[in-house]
Amino acid sequence: MTRACLLLLAMSWPVAVPAQGPLSPSAQGDVSVTIYNDDLALVQDVRQIAISSGVTRIEFPDVSARIRPETLSFAADDAAIVEQNFDFDLLSPSKLMEKAVGRIITIVRTNPATGAEAREQAKVLAVNGGTVLQIGERIEVLRDDGLPVRVIFDKVPPNLRARPTLSVTVDSGRSGTRAAAIRYLTPGLGWSADYVASFDAKAGRIDVQGWVTLTNGSGASYDNARTLLVAGSVAQQGQPDYRGYRPPPPPRGIRSAGTESAPRERLGDYYLYPLAARTTIADRQTKQVSFLDAQGVPATAGYEYRNDRLVSQEEPQSARSVVRFSTTARGGGLGDALPAGTVRFYMKDAAGAAQFIGENRVDHTPMGSSLSLATGDAFDVKVKPVVEKREQLSADRWRTAMRYDFTNARPEAVTVDLVQAGLDFYHQDTRIVTESQTSTRLNSNSALWSVTVPANGSATLTATFDTRY
Repeated sequence: MTRACLLLLAMSWPVAVPAQGPLSPSAQGDVSVTIYNDDLALVQDVRQIAISSGVTRIEFPDVSARIRPETLSFAADDAAIVEQNFDFDLLSPSKLMEKAVGRIITIVRTNPATGAEAREQAKVLAVNGGTVLQIGERIEVLRDDGLPVRVIFDKVPPNLRARPTLSVTVDSGRSGTRAAAIRYLTPGLGWSADYVASFDAKAGRIDVQGWVTLTNGSGASYDNARTLLVAGSVAQQGQPDYRGYRPPPPPRGIRSAGTESAPRERLGDYYLYPLAARTTIADRQTKQVSFLDAQGVPATAGYEYRNDRLVSQEEPQSARSVVRFSTTARGGGLGDALPAGTVRFYMKDAAGAAQFIGENRVDHTPMGSSLSLATGDAFDVKVKPVVEKREQLSADRWRTAMRYDFTNARPEAVTVDLVQAGLDFYHQDTRIVTESQTSTRLNSNSALWSVTVPANGSATLTATFDTRY
């Protein structure tokens, strides 16, 4: 007899298996974790293991569920590796049912009125979107009707693991307990830097606290681990690299790159940030550790505006509010190199309460660098670029007269750094032939003017550009 039933996902009903006892504590030994910025970590784990003489198999549970097996190295005295396997098929109700296809299981139904149990032997035919069983001469689909149903398996399949497990077959020249070390790379572990900056514009000072944020999504915890952070971007095979097609974007907020060596350990061209004490990095956990605390660093507020091409704007545009400070150790800067991260700025209001005023990202920054980080758009400081005249001098030569109108509704004078970009757009050659204020040519593509705008007033800058194609 065939009975029509609703489809049921295996995870939605109770499953019984023979008792296995509680999971043992972590099998890890002396663990060291080196974490890079680009979703990559190096795990080194030294365990004391009894190894028999001859060819034998050693299991390493509690490794990353996202291990890159091809990066594994194994080392133990008088033992050579023969083969390795990584079992990542983890024990779960749905996996138990998948592995039971073609096998006999026991279905236990409980009468809700009497509490009596009825047991039937069933063969699992399929688990494609639901569980299809053969019970005697009938075919049945387990249904989710709220009635008490249990499934009993006689054993756990040998290739299902409660935890990700690495197994290594070794050929040992002797028996005995000794240190066995494994080392591997894994994604799922990463870190980033976050900065909290308290800016006092009147005093011209800024306090900066740096936090390391660790994130673990590797599928394993690392107990009492020595943890080392590497600041920098290491090359990984298979990752796209677009630098061959276009130049990398300019560093965010770095006005000039520093030339001072930071007082930190280096590994090649990377800076190392070791955590002061061992720590447990739990799976699915975010952890924060302080690594920088700089007080009273000189800082100034400013304004910047960038016009990307020699074009007009229909309406006045807000200048960008920026905070400028240095990472130098000379003259009262932060005195450290900064790993890439987000800087969040706060200022105190009239009542003395700290208020958030904006955030920006900084790239890896050498010590001794000058930074100018935008916090948002200025309310009272505006710039309006205007093309006053554009004339064609020849078939491949044009002349453009630009005017830039600045307004300032603040009760104090401000200085706006105006950058006119687009001067070599489409391989053109643009020269400044006249200007009302001397500019600084930043590169072939852009020029800079620092324009002072009086309190509650306005200012105008003019410049004429000669463009050859």
